Amino acid sequence: MDIKSNSANIVSITRIFVAFVSVGLLFVNTTSSYVWSVVLAIIAFSMDAVDGYLARKFAQASQLGAVLDIMGDRIIESIYWIVFAVLGWISVIFPIICVTRAFVTDNIRSIALTKGMTPFGMQTTQWGKFICASKFMKTTYAVAKVAAFVILIIANTPNIPTDLASTLNLTGIILAWIAIIFCVVRAVPVVAECGKLFNNDK
Repeated sequence: MDIKSNSANIVSITRIFVAFVSVGLLFVNTTSSYVWSVVLAIIAFSMDAVDGYLARKFAQASQLGAVLDIMGDRIIESIYWIVFAVLGWISVIFPIICVTRAFVTDNIRSIALTKGMTPFGMQTTQWGKFICASKFMKTTYAVAKVAAFVILIIANTPNIPTDLASTLNLTGIILAWIAIIFCVVRAVPVVAECGKLFNNDK
């Protein structure tokens, strides 16, 4: 593999492993492991911006790159929701919604790919483009999601003062609900506009 011409895709894949290490540290149950978990979580999510920058700067945008980017997003957010639920920090409803939404939208987008469309390029309405592909929606969703994950980890860090932990936990749960609502809302245009993908089917 030519590393230079595939740098964006390499970053997309690498950040998945960074996230796995981050969530793995949550089972060590020491203050230092949780601090490192937070650091790696921030790095994993920051790498999402890095792969996009590299793809644009070095003209590496492609269908494969778009698929890897979305795949990375799905895996990373799913493992955090799942692990948090396993640890009892959040309700199991969060990973259920996240995983269900991922299966629905990604299967639809896989059909779009077979018809020569990019995952976000299948949106043709203005409202669909805004909800799925606008910088505002992407950034707001990402910030709420990352903030929820980081704050929940900090709130559950061993030896953190009880009062601070309670405040951070409430903040994290609120942000988690905001993130999961955005997760569902951003799936609506994908489902609503998928009919055109089957218009030529017999």
